Amino acid sequence: MRLNFLVFIMTLCYTLTYAQNDIPKNYFEKPLDIPLLLSGTFGELRSNHFHAGMDIKTKGVTGLAVLASAEGYVGRIKIQHGGYGKALYIYHPNGYQSVYAHLNNFSPEIEALVKKAQYQKESYEIELFPSASDLKVKQGEIIGYSGNSGSSGGPHLHFEIRDYKSKPMNPFLFGFKEVKDSKKPQIFALHAYPLGPLSHVDGMTERVQLKLIQRNDGSYRTESLKAFGTIGFGIDTYDILDLTYNKNGVYSIVTKLNGKPIFKTTFDKFSFYESRYINRLIDFEYYTTEKRRIQKLFLEPNNPLSLYKDVYDNGIISIQKDNLDQSFEIIVSDFMGNTQSILVPLTTDFKENLIQKSIKETEYYAKAKSASVFEEGKIDIYIPKDALYEDRFLDIDIQGLSVKLHEPGTPLHKSITLGFDVSQYSLEDQSKFYIASVTPWGSKYYVSTYKKKDRLTTKVNEFGTYQLFEDTKAPSIKPKNFRDKQWVSNFRFLKLEIDDEDTGIDSYRATVNGEFILMEYDYKTKTLVYDFNDGKISDTKNELKVVVTDKVGNTAIFEAEFFRKN
Repeated sequence: MRLNFLVFIMTLCYTLTYAQNDIPKNYFEKPLDIPLLLSGTFGELRSNHFHAGMDIKTKGVTGLAVLASAEGYVGRIKIQHGGYGKALYIYHPNGYQSVYAHLNNFSPEIEALVKKAQYQKESYEIELFPSASDLKVKQGEIIGYSGNSGSSGGPHLHFEIRDYKSKPMNPFLFGFKEVKDSKKPQIFALHAYPLGPLSHVDGMTERVQLKLIQRNDGSYRTESLKAFGTIGFGIDTYDILDLTYNKNGVYSIVTKLNGKPIFKTTFDKFSFYESRYINRLIDFEYYTTEKRRIQKLFLEPNNPLSLYKDVYDNGIISIQKDNLDQSFEIIVSDFMGNTQSILVPLTTDFKENLIQKSIKETEYYAKAKSASVFEEGKIDIYIPKDALYEDRFLDIDIQGLSVKLHEPGTPLHKSITLGFDVSQYSLEDQSKFYIASVTPWGSKYYVSTYKKKDRLTTKVNEFGTYQLFEDTKAPSIKPKNFRDKQWVSNFRFLKLEIDDEDTGIDSYRATVNGEFILMEYDYKTKTLVYDFNDGKISDTKNELKVVVTDKVGNTAIFEAEFFRKN
Protein backbone atom coordinates (compact mmCIF):
# COMPACT_ATOMS: atom_id res chain seq x y z
CA MET A 1 0.00 0.00 0.00
CA ARG A 2 2.82 2.44 0.97
CA LEU A 3 4.70 1.67 -2.27
CA ASN A 4 1.58 2.26 -4.36
CA PHE A 5 0.99 5.57 -2.61
CA LEU A 6 4.58 6.70 -3.27
CA VAL A 7 4.28 5.73 -6.92
CA PHE A 8 1.04 7.71 -7.15
CA ILE A 9 2.65 10.83 -5.62
CA MET A 10 5.70 10.59 -7.88
CA THR A 11 3.50 10.13 -10.94
CA LEU A 12 1.36 13.11 -9.95
CA CYS A 13 4.39 15.34 -9.38
CA TYR A 14 5.88 14.30 -12.72
CA THR A 15 2.59 14.93 -14.51
CA LEU A 16 2.16 18.38 -12.96
CA THR A 17 5.77 19.39 -13.57
CA TYR A 18 5.65 18.23 -17.15
CA ALA A 19 2.31 19.87 -17.79
CA GLN A 20 3.35 23.18 -16.24
CA ASN A 21 6.70 23.40 -18.04
CA ASP A 22 5.16 22.49 -21.40
CA ILE A 23 2.51 25.23 -21.56
CA PRO A 24 -0.41 24.04 -23.72
CA LYS A 25 -1.14 26.55 -26.49
CA ASN A 26 -4.58 25.35 -27.56
CA TYR A 27 -5.95 23.85 -24.37
CA PHE A 28 -7.99 26.83 -23.19
CA GLU A 29 -10.69 28.51 -25.25
CA LYS A 30 -12.05 31.99 -24.80
CA PRO A 31 -14.74 32.11 -22.08
CA LEU A 32 -17.17 34.31 -24.05
CA ASP A 33 -18.68 33.65 -27.47
CA ILE A 34 -18.03 37.19 -28.70
CA PRO A 35 -14.98 38.91 -30.24
CA LEU A 36 -12.19 38.98 -27.69
CA LEU A 37 -11.62 42.67 -26.84
CA LEU A 38 -9.73 43.50 -23.66
CA SER A 39 -9.94 46.41 -21.24
CA GLY A 40 -7.13 45.04 -19.06
CA THR A 41 -4.15 42.73 -19.52
CA PHE A 42 -1.98 40.58 -17.27
CA GLY A 43 0.50 42.30 -14.99
CA GLU A 44 -0.91 45.79 -15.26
CA LEU A 45 0.20 48.08 -12.46
CA ARG A 46 -2.78 48.59 -10.14
CA SER A 47 -3.17 50.03 -6.63
CA ASN A 48 -1.11 47.79 -4.30
CA HIS A 49 -1.19 44.84 -6.73
CA PHE A 50 -0.53 43.54 -10.20
CA HIS A 51 -3.51 42.64 -12.36
CA ALA A 52 -3.77 38.85 -12.27
CA GLY A 53 -5.63 38.14 -15.52
CA MET A 54 -7.29 39.72 -18.50
CA ASP A 55 -10.45 41.81 -18.44
CA ILE A 56 -12.73 40.95 -21.35
CA LYS A 57 -15.18 43.58 -22.58
CA THR A 58 -18.83 42.51 -22.59
CA LYS A 59 -20.22 45.24 -24.86
CA GLY A 60 -21.08 47.36 -21.84
CA VAL A 61 -23.81 44.98 -20.68
CA THR A 62 -24.25 42.17 -18.18
CA GLY A 63 -25.79 38.74 -18.72
CA LEU A 64 -23.58 37.29 -21.48
CA ALA A 65 -23.08 33.52 -21.24
CA VAL A 66 -19.73 32.63 -19.65
CA LEU A 67 -18.24 29.35 -20.89
CA ALA A 68 -15.85 26.91 -19.25
CA SER A 69 -12.52 27.55 -20.95
CA ALA A 70 -11.60 23.86 -20.65
CA GLU A 71 -13.02 20.71 -19.08
CA GLY A 72 -12.68 20.15 -15.35
CA TYR A 73 -14.75 20.68 -12.24
CA VAL A 74 -15.86 23.68 -10.22
CA GLY A 75 -13.70 23.38 -7.09
CA ARG A 76 -14.35 26.75 -5.52
CA ILE A 77 -17.18 29.28 -5.48
CA LYS A 78 -16.78 32.58 -3.67
CA ILE A 79 -19.30 35.39 -3.29
CA GLN A 80 -18.39 38.66 -1.61
CA HIS A 81 -19.60 42.24 -1.66
CA GLY A 82 -16.22 43.55 -2.84
CA GLY A 83 -13.23 41.96 -4.56
CA TYR A 84 -14.15 39.48 -7.28
CA GLY A 85 -17.86 39.59 -6.38
CA LYS A 86 -19.35 36.36 -7.68
CA ALA A 87 -16.46 34.15 -8.80
CA LEU A 88 -15.98 30.57 -10.01
CA TYR A 89 -12.77 28.52 -9.97
CA ILE A 90 -12.45 25.54 -12.31
CA TYR A 91 -9.78 22.91 -11.70
CA HIS A 92 -8.50 21.19 -14.85
CA PRO A 93 -7.00 17.69 -15.30
CA ASN A 94 -3.62 19.09 -16.37
CA GLY A 95 -3.16 20.93 -13.04
CA TYR A 96 -4.14 24.41 -14.14
CA GLN A 97 -7.03 26.47 -12.77
CA SER A 98 -9.21 29.02 -14.53
CA VAL A 99 -11.01 31.84 -12.74
CA TYR A 100 -14.14 33.73 -13.78
CA ALA A 101 -14.93 36.83 -11.73
CA HIS A 102 -17.46 39.67 -11.36
CA LEU A 103 -20.26 37.37 -12.54
CA ASN A 104 -23.92 38.38 -12.44
CA ASN A 105 -25.18 34.88 -11.66
CA PHE A 106 -24.34 31.22 -12.23
CA SER A 107 -25.72 28.44 -14.41
CA PRO A 108 -28.92 26.88 -12.98
CA GLU A 109 -27.15 23.87 -11.41
CA ILE A 110 -24.47 25.99 -9.75
CA GLU A 111 -26.97 28.69 -8.76
CA ALA A 112 -29.14 26.12 -7.00
CA LEU A 113 -26.18 24.80 -5.02
CA VAL A 114 -25.12 28.31 -4.04
CA LYS A 115 -28.61 29.48 -3.05
CA LYS A 116 -29.11 26.39 -0.89
CA ALA A 117 -25.89 27.10 0.97
CA GLN A 118 -26.69 30.81 1.33
CA TYR A 119 -30.08 30.04 2.86
CA GLN A 120 -28.56 27.47 5.18
CA LYS A 121 -25.98 29.98 6.37
CA GLU A 122 -28.42 32.92 6.10
CA SER A 123 -25.68 34.92 4.40
CA TYR A 124 -25.09 36.42 0.96
CA GLU A 125 -21.32 36.22 1.32
CA ILE A 126 -20.20 32.61 1.15
CA GLU A 127 -17.34 30.37 0.03
CA LEU A 128 -17.83 26.78 -1.12
CA PHE A 129 -15.41 24.02 -2.12
CA PRO A 130 -17.36 21.40 -4.11
CA SER A 131 -15.72 18.01 -4.55
CA ALA A 132 -14.34 16.84 -7.89
CA SER A 133 -17.51 14.85 -8.54
CA ASP A 134 -20.07 17.53 -7.64
CA LEU A 135 -19.88 20.03 -10.52
CA LYS A 136 -18.07 18.60 -13.51
CA VAL A 137 -18.01 20.83 -16.58
CA LYS A 138 -17.14 20.36 -20.23
CA GLN A 139 -15.26 22.82 -22.39
CA GLY A 140 -17.69 25.39 -23.76
CA GLU A 141 -20.40 24.60 -21.19
CA ILE A 142 -22.25 27.59 -19.75
CA ILE A 143 -21.14 28.11 -16.13
CA GLY A 144 -22.54 31.57 -15.47
CA TYR A 145 -23.34 34.99 -16.87
CA SER A 146 -21.14 38.07 -17.04
CA GLY A 147 -21.76 40.89 -14.63
CA ASN A 148 -20.42 43.80 -12.65
CA SER A 149 -20.34 42.33 -9.14
CA GLY A 150 -17.77 43.01 -6.44
CA SER A 151 -15.38 45.92 -6.90
CA SER A 152 -15.74 45.91 -10.68
CA GLY A 153 -15.84 49.38 -12.21
CA GLY A 154 -18.08 48.39 -15.11
CA PRO A 155 -19.50 45.31 -16.86
CA HIS A 156 -16.76 42.88 -17.92
CA LEU A 157 -15.42 39.38 -17.30
CA HIS A 158 -12.21 39.02 -15.33
CA PHE A 159 -10.52 35.81 -16.52
CA GLU A 160 -7.41 34.14 -15.08
CA ILE A 161 -5.31 31.05 -15.61
CA ARG A 162 -3.34 29.82 -12.59
CA ASP A 163 -0.76 27.08 -12.25
CA TYR A 164 -0.98 24.17 -9.80
CA LYS A 165 0.43 26.41 -7.06
CA SER A 166 -2.35 28.94 -7.70
CA LYS A 167 0.10 31.43 -9.19
CA PRO A 168 -1.59 33.57 -11.87
CA MET A 169 -0.03 33.26 -15.32
CA ASN A 170 -0.21 35.45 -18.40
CA PRO A 171 -3.15 34.07 -20.44
CA PHE A 172 -1.33 35.01 -23.67
CA LEU A 173 1.17 32.23 -22.89
CA PHE A 174 -1.68 29.80 -23.64
CA GLY A 175 -2.77 31.30 -26.96
CA PHE A 176 -5.78 33.60 -27.33
CA LYS A 177 -4.32 34.86 -30.60
CA GLU A 178 -7.67 36.36 -31.48
CA VAL A 179 -6.54 39.40 -29.51
CA LYS A 180 -4.88 41.67 -32.05
CA ASP A 181 -2.10 44.11 -31.27
CA SER A 182 -0.17 45.74 -34.08
CA LYS A 183 0.76 48.90 -32.17
CA LYS A 184 4.01 49.73 -30.45
CA PRO A 185 3.92 50.36 -26.71
CA GLN A 186 3.52 54.03 -25.83
CA ILE A 187 6.12 55.97 -23.83
CA PHE A 188 4.62 58.72 -21.70
CA ALA A 189 7.73 59.80 -19.81
CA LEU A 190 11.28 58.84 -18.85
CA HIS A 191 12.91 59.85 -15.58
CA ALA A 192 16.47 59.67 -14.26
CA TYR A 193 17.26 59.10 -10.57
CA PRO A 194 20.52 60.15 -8.87
CA LEU A 195 20.93 57.36 -6.29
CA GLY A 196 24.18 58.00 -4.44
CA PRO A 197 25.18 60.80 -2.05
CA LEU A 198 27.31 62.56 -4.70
CA SER A 199 25.24 61.55 -7.71
CA HIS A 200 23.61 64.09 -9.99
CA VAL A 201 21.88 64.33 -13.36
CA ASP A 202 22.08 67.54 -15.37
CA GLY A 203 23.18 69.29 -12.17
CA MET A 204 20.21 67.97 -10.16
CA THR A 205 20.42 65.64 -7.16
CA GLU A 206 16.75 64.56 -7.32
CA ARG A 207 14.57 62.85 -9.93
CA VAL A 208 14.67 64.51 -13.35
CA GLN A 209 12.18 64.02 -16.19
CA LEU A 210 14.00 63.76 -19.51
CA LYS A 211 12.84 65.32 -22.75
CA LEU A 212 12.06 62.67 -25.38
CA ILE A 213 12.92 63.34 -29.02
CA GLN A 214 11.24 61.12 -31.63
CA ARG A 215 13.51 59.85 -34.37
CA ASN A 216 12.66 59.13 -38.01
CA ASP A 217 12.04 55.43 -37.32
CA GLY A 218 9.54 56.22 -34.56
CA SER A 219 11.86 55.39 -31.67
CA TYR A 220 13.05 57.96 -29.15
CA ARG A 221 16.27 59.45 -27.91
CA THR A 222 17.13 62.03 -25.31
CA GLU A 223 19.65 64.81 -25.35
CA SER A 224 23.03 63.81 -24.00
CA LEU A 225 22.61 63.26 -20.28
CA LYS A 226 25.32 64.85 -18.18
CA ALA A 227 25.61 62.77 -15.04
CA PHE A 228 27.87 61.47 -12.32
CA GLY A 229 27.70 58.74 -9.69
CA THR A 230 25.12 55.97 -9.47
CA ILE A 231 22.12 56.54 -11.71
CA GLY A 232 18.85 54.70 -12.24
CA PHE A 233 16.01 55.20 -14.68
CA GLY A 234 12.24 54.94 -14.45
CA ILE A 235 9.66 54.79 -17.22
CA ASP A 236 5.96 55.60 -17.55
CA THR A 237 4.71 53.33 -20.32
CA TYR A 238 1.61 51.48 -21.50
CA ASP A 239 0.27 49.45 -24.41
CA ILE A 240 -2.86 49.87 -26.54
CA LEU A 241 -4.41 46.88 -28.31
CA ASP A 242 -6.13 47.04 -31.69
CA LEU A 243 -9.84 47.92 -31.69
CA THR A 244 -9.73 49.27 -28.10
CA TYR A 245 -8.64 52.49 -26.44
CA ASN A 246 -7.70 51.19 -22.98
CA LYS A 247 -4.20 51.78 -21.63
CA ASN A 248 -2.91 48.30 -20.84
CA GLY A 249 0.24 47.01 -19.24
CA VAL A 250 3.37 46.18 -21.21
CA TYR A 251 4.88 42.69 -21.29
CA SER A 252 8.61 43.23 -21.01
CA ILE A 253 11.21 45.95 -20.48
CA VAL A 254 14.93 45.45 -21.17
CA THR A 255 17.71 47.94 -20.54
CA LYS A 256 21.19 47.85 -22.06
CA LEU A 257 24.38 49.67 -21.22
CA ASN A 258 26.76 49.94 -24.19
CA GLY A 259 24.82 47.12 -25.85
CA LYS A 260 25.00 44.76 -22.86
CA PRO A 261 21.68 43.82 -21.17
CA ILE A 262 21.70 44.85 -17.49
CA PHE A 263 18.02 44.62 -16.49
CA LYS A 264 14.82 42.90 -17.58
CA THR A 265 11.24 42.57 -16.34
CA THR A 266 8.85 40.05 -17.86
CA PHE A 267 5.21 39.58 -16.90
CA ASP A 268 4.72 35.81 -17.28
CA LYS A 269 3.77 34.78 -13.74
CA PHE A 270 3.79 36.04 -10.17
CA SER A 271 2.64 34.98 -6.72
CA PHE A 272 -0.12 36.78 -4.87
CA TYR A 273 2.08 37.05 -1.78
CA GLU A 274 4.56 39.23 -3.70
CA SER A 275 1.97 41.43 -5.39
CA ARG A 276 2.17 44.27 -2.85
CA TYR A 277 5.85 44.67 -3.68
CA ILE A 278 4.54 46.64 -6.64
CA ASN A 279 4.98 49.62 -4.32
CA ARG A 280 8.72 48.93 -4.37
CA LEU A 281 8.74 48.57 -8.16
CA ILE A 282 7.06 51.92 -8.82
CA ASP A 283 8.02 55.40 -7.66
CA PHE A 284 5.37 55.39 -4.95
CA GLU A 285 5.93 58.98 -3.84
CA TYR A 286 5.47 60.24 -7.41
CA TYR A 287 2.30 58.16 -7.80
CA THR A 288 0.86 59.59 -4.58
CA THR A 289 1.07 63.15 -5.90
CA GLU A 290 0.75 62.73 -9.67
CA LYS A 291 -1.42 59.58 -9.96
CA ARG A 292 0.90 58.15 -12.61
CA ARG A 293 3.08 55.06 -12.16
CA ILE A 294 6.75 55.23 -12.99
CA GLN A 295 8.22 51.74 -13.22
CA LYS A 296 11.74 51.83 -11.81
CA LEU A 297 14.29 50.09 -14.02
CA PHE A 298 16.62 49.30 -11.15
CA LEU A 299 16.46 47.20 -8.00
CA GLU A 300 16.42 48.63 -4.50
CA PRO A 301 16.82 46.63 -1.27
CA ASN A 302 13.84 44.59 -0.05
CA ASN A 303 12.43 43.97 -3.50
CA PRO A 304 12.15 40.17 -4.06
CA LEU A 305 9.81 40.32 -7.07
CA SER A 306 10.16 37.32 -9.36
CA LEU A 307 9.47 39.46 -12.44
CA TYR A 308 13.13 40.44 -12.78
CA LYS A 309 15.46 38.55 -15.08
CA ASP A 310 19.12 38.92 -16.06
CA VAL A 311 19.80 41.81 -13.68
CA TYR A 312 23.38 43.10 -13.56
CA ASP A 313 24.46 45.50 -10.79
CA ASN A 314 20.80 45.90 -9.89
CA GLY A 315 20.27 47.74 -13.17
CA ILE A 316 22.13 50.74 -11.75
CA ILE A 317 24.68 52.65 -13.84
CA SER A 318 27.92 53.89 -12.30
CA ILE A 319 29.38 56.95 -13.99
CA GLN A 320 32.84 57.96 -12.74
CA LYS A 321 35.26 60.74 -13.65
CA ASP A 322 37.41 58.60 -15.93
CA ASN A 323 34.47 57.06 -17.87
CA LEU A 324 34.17 57.57 -21.60
CA ASP A 325 30.80 58.53 -23.06
CA GLN A 326 28.30 55.67 -22.76
CA SER A 327 25.02 54.61 -24.31
CA PHE A 328 21.95 53.48 -22.35
CA GLU A 329 18.99 51.90 -24.16
CA ILE A 330 15.50 50.95 -23.01
CA ILE A 331 13.41 48.50 -25.05
CA VAL A 332 9.72 48.13 -24.18
CA SER A 333 7.77 45.20 -25.65
CA ASP A 334 4.19 43.98 -25.69
CA PHE A 335 3.38 40.28 -25.82
CA MET A 336 2.86 40.33 -29.59
CA GLY A 337 6.45 41.47 -30.13
CA ASN A 338 5.85 45.13 -30.92
CA THR A 339 8.65 47.23 -29.46
CA GLN A 340 9.48 50.82 -28.67
CA SER A 341 12.88 52.04 -27.60
CA ILE A 342 14.67 55.01 -26.08
CA LEU A 343 18.37 55.80 -26.51
CA VAL A 344 20.04 57.84 -23.76
CA PRO A 345 23.58 59.12 -24.46
CA LEU A 346 25.54 59.44 -21.19
CA THR A 347 28.36 61.92 -20.61
CA THR A 348 30.46 62.19 -17.48
CA ASP A 349 29.99 65.54 -15.77
CA PHE A 350 31.29 65.86 -12.22
CA LYS A 351 30.02 68.82 -10.21
CA GLU A 352 30.86 69.80 -6.67
CA ASN A 353 28.95 71.61 -3.94
CA LEU A 354 25.52 70.68 -5.23
CA ILE A 355 22.58 71.04 -2.90
CA GLN A 356 21.62 67.61 -1.61
CA LYS A 357 18.12 66.61 -0.61
CA SER A 358 17.92 67.04 3.13
CA ILE A 359 16.57 64.36 5.45
CA LYS A 360 14.33 65.60 8.22
CA GLU A 361 15.50 64.00 11.44
CA THR A 362 12.86 63.35 14.09
CA GLU A 363 12.66 61.50 17.39
CA TYR A 364 10.84 58.67 15.58
CA TYR A 365 13.29 56.40 13.77
CA ALA A 366 12.11 53.04 12.44
CA LYS A 367 14.14 50.22 10.94
CA ALA A 368 12.91 47.99 8.16
CA LYS A 369 14.22 44.77 9.65
CA SER A 370 13.02 45.20 13.21
CA ALA A 371 9.80 46.21 14.94
CA SER A 372 9.30 49.71 16.39
CA VAL A 373 6.96 50.98 19.10
CA PHE A 374 6.13 54.63 19.76
CA GLU A 375 3.79 56.00 22.41
CA GLU A 376 2.69 59.50 23.26
CA GLY A 377 -0.31 60.68 25.25
CA LYS A 378 -3.34 58.53 24.47
CA ILE A 379 -1.98 57.00 21.24
CA ASP A 380 0.50 54.18 20.62
CA ILE A 381 1.98 52.97 17.32
CA TYR A 382 3.36 49.53 16.51
CA ILE A 383 5.34 49.08 13.29
CA PRO A 384 6.16 45.40 12.63
CA LYS A 385 9.30 44.07 11.06
CA ASP A 386 9.28 44.44 7.24
CA ALA A 387 6.49 47.03 7.27
CA LEU A 388 8.97 49.53 5.82
CA TYR A 389 11.16 48.95 2.80
CA GLU A 390 14.05 50.94 4.26
CA ASP A 391 15.15 52.54 7.53
CA ARG A 392 13.86 56.08 7.97
CA PHE A 393 12.92 58.91 10.24
CA LEU A 394 9.15 59.27 10.56
CA ASP A 395 7.28 62.54 10.82
CA ILE A 396 4.69 61.83 13.53
CA ASP A 397 2.52 64.44 15.19
CA ILE A 398 0.08 63.40 17.93
CA GLN A 399 -2.57 65.87 19.04
CA GLY A 400 -5.09 64.50 21.53
CA LEU A 401 -6.91 61.64 19.79
CA SER A 402 -5.55 62.44 16.34
CA VAL A 403 -2.25 61.34 14.83
CA LYS A 404 -0.50 62.55 11.70
CA LEU A 405 1.38 59.39 10.81
CA HIS A 406 4.25 60.39 8.53
CA GLU A 407 3.61 61.14 4.83
CA PRO A 408 1.34 59.26 2.37
CA GLY A 409 4.17 59.17 -0.18
CA THR A 410 6.06 56.50 1.77
CA PRO A 411 4.77 52.97 1.04
CA LEU A 412 3.99 50.38 3.68
CA HIS A 413 4.36 46.68 2.99
CA LYS A 414 2.72 45.47 6.21
CA SER A 415 0.03 47.06 8.31
CA ILE A 416 0.81 49.32 11.25
CA THR A 417 -1.25 49.01 14.43
CA LEU A 418 -2.61 52.18 16.01
CA GLY A 419 -3.99 52.14 19.54
CA PHE A 420 -6.21 54.77 21.19
CA ASP A 421 -6.72 54.90 24.96
CA VAL A 422 -10.36 55.90 25.60
CA SER A 423 -10.51 55.12 29.31
CA GLN A 424 -11.58 58.67 30.13
CA TYR A 425 -14.92 58.13 28.34
CA SER A 426 -18.03 56.28 29.49
CA LEU A 427 -18.73 52.81 28.17
CA GLU A 428 -21.74 54.19 26.30
CA ASP A 429 -19.59 56.76 24.51
CA GLN A 430 -16.87 54.22 23.80
CA SER A 431 -19.35 51.94 22.08
CA LYS A 432 -19.95 54.59 19.38
CA PHE A 433 -16.31 55.54 18.78
CA TYR A 434 -14.45 54.58 15.62
CA ILE A 435 -11.16 55.39 13.93
CA ALA A 436 -11.13 57.10 10.55
CA SER A 437 -8.58 58.11 7.96
CA VAL A 438 -8.74 61.86 7.38
CA THR A 439 -7.80 63.30 3.99
CA PRO A 440 -5.95 66.62 3.59
CA TRP A 441 -9.26 68.20 2.53
CA GLY A 442 -11.08 66.98 5.63
CA SER A 443 -13.06 63.98 4.39
CA LYS A 444 -13.07 61.02 6.74
CA TYR A 445 -13.22 57.31 5.94
CA TYR A 446 -13.87 54.54 8.44
CA VAL A 447 -11.04 52.06 9.03
CA SER A 448 -11.71 48.73 10.70
CA THR A 449 -11.87 49.45 14.42
CA TYR A 450 -11.57 46.92 17.24
CA LYS A 451 -12.42 47.46 20.91
CA LYS A 452 -10.90 45.66 23.87
CA LYS A 453 -11.55 47.06 27.33
CA ASP A 454 -10.67 50.78 27.26
CA ARG A 455 -8.68 50.58 24.05
CA LEU A 456 -9.55 51.00 20.35
CA THR A 457 -7.16 49.69 17.71
CA THR A 458 -6.90 49.55 13.97
CA LYS A 459 -4.47 48.20 11.40
CA VAL A 460 -3.61 50.58 8.56
CA ASN A 461 -1.54 49.94 5.46
CA GLU A 462 -1.04 53.56 4.44
CA PHE A 463 0.60 56.50 6.15
CA GLY A 464 -1.65 59.51 6.74
CA THR A 465 -3.81 61.15 9.40
CA TYR A 466 -6.02 59.05 11.66
CA GLN A 467 -8.47 60.32 14.22
CA LEU A 468 -11.11 59.14 16.66
CA PHE A 469 -14.74 59.99 15.83
CA GLU A 470 -18.21 59.20 17.16
CA ASP A 471 -21.12 57.75 15.18
CA THR A 472 -24.54 57.93 16.83
CA LYS A 473 -26.68 58.00 13.69
CA ALA A 474 -28.47 54.85 12.49
CA PRO A 475 -28.37 53.74 8.84
CA SER A 476 -31.12 54.76 6.43
CA ILE A 477 -33.45 52.31 4.66
CA LYS A 478 -35.73 53.32 1.79
CA PRO A 479 -37.85 51.25 -0.64
CA LYS A 480 -36.77 51.74 -4.26
CA ASN A 481 -39.40 50.01 -6.42
CA PHE A 482 -42.40 49.54 -4.12
CA ARG A 483 -44.40 51.21 -1.36
CA ASP A 484 -46.16 50.01 1.76
CA LYS A 485 -49.29 47.86 1.17
CA GLN A 486 -48.61 47.58 -2.57
CA TRP A 487 -49.48 44.62 -4.82
CA VAL A 488 -46.26 43.31 -6.39
CA SER A 489 -47.55 40.25 -8.22
CA ASN A 490 -45.80 41.17 -11.46
CA PHE A 491 -42.50 42.10 -9.82
CA ARG A 492 -39.37 39.99 -10.34
CA PHE A 493 -37.37 41.90 -7.73
CA LEU A 494 -37.93 43.75 -4.48
CA LYS A 495 -35.41 46.58 -4.03
CA LEU A 496 -34.38 48.82 -1.14
CA GLU A 497 -31.68 51.45 -0.74
CA ILE A 498 -29.55 51.29 2.40
CA ASP A 499 -26.87 53.75 3.44
CA ASP A 500 -24.83 54.92 6.41
CA GLU A 501 -23.05 58.28 6.40
CA ASP A 502 -20.25 57.64 8.86
CA THR A 503 -19.00 54.10 9.40
CA GLY A 504 -20.83 52.27 6.61
CA ILE A 505 -22.98 49.15 6.51
CA ASP A 506 -21.79 46.25 8.62
CA SER A 507 -24.66 43.77 8.33
CA TYR A 508 -28.24 43.39 7.20
CA ARG A 509 -30.97 40.78 7.55
CA ALA A 510 -34.33 40.53 5.85
CA THR A 511 -37.36 38.38 6.71
CA VAL A 512 -40.81 37.91 5.23
CA ASN A 513 -43.45 36.66 7.65
CA GLY A 514 -40.65 35.89 10.09
CA GLU A 515 -38.68 33.70 7.65
CA PHE A 516 -35.22 34.65 6.33
CA ILE A 517 -35.01 35.81 2.71
CA LEU A 518 -31.75 36.27 0.80
CA MET A 519 -31.07 39.82 -0.32
CA GLU A 520 -28.05 40.72 -2.44
CA TYR A 521 -26.23 43.90 -1.46
CA ASP A 522 -24.44 46.05 -4.05
CA TYR A 523 -22.43 48.64 -2.11
CA LYS A 524 -21.75 50.62 -5.30
CA THR A 525 -25.44 51.38 -5.81
CA LYS A 526 -26.36 51.03 -2.12
CA THR A 527 -29.05 48.54 -3.17
CA LEU A 528 -30.54 45.48 -1.50
CA VAL A 529 -32.34 43.15 -3.92
CA TYR A 530 -34.59 40.14 -3.32
CA ASP A 531 -35.35 37.83 -6.27
CA PHE A 532 -38.88 36.40 -6.13
CA ASN A 533 -37.62 33.50 -8.26
CA ASP A 534 -36.06 32.14 -5.07
CA GLY A 535 -39.56 30.79 -4.42
CA LYS A 536 -39.54 31.52 -0.69
CA ILE A 537 -42.73 33.57 -0.62
CA SER A 538 -46.08 31.81 -1.12
CA ASP A 539 -48.55 33.88 0.92
CA THR A 540 -50.73 36.62 -0.50
CA LYS A 541 -50.28 39.02 2.40
CA ASN A 542 -46.65 39.45 3.48
CA GLU A 543 -44.83 41.32 6.23
CA LEU A 544 -41.34 42.48 5.23
CA LYS A 545 -38.80 43.37 7.91
CA VAL A 546 -35.27 44.58 7.15
CA VAL A 547 -32.71 45.22 9.89
CA VAL A 548 -29.52 47.11 8.99
CA THR A 549 -26.59 47.73 11.35
CA ASP A 550 -23.61 50.03 10.89
CA LYS A 551 -20.07 49.32 12.02
CA VAL A 552 -20.47 50.68 15.55
CA GLY A 553 -23.77 48.94 16.19
CA ASN A 554 -26.35 51.60 15.32
CA THR A 555 -29.39 49.75 13.95
CA ALA A 556 -32.28 50.75 11.71
CA ILE A 557 -35.44 48.70 11.13
CA PHE A 558 -37.71 48.97 8.09
CA GLU A 559 -41.10 47.29 7.97
CA ALA A 560 -43.66 47.19 5.17
CA GLU A 561 -46.57 45.11 3.96
CA PHE A 562 -46.95 43.86 0.40
CA PHE A 563 -49.36 41.59 -1.44
CA ARG A 564 -48.65 39.04 -4.10
CA LYS A 565 -50.62 36.44 -6.07
CA ASN A 566 -48.75 33.17 -6.50
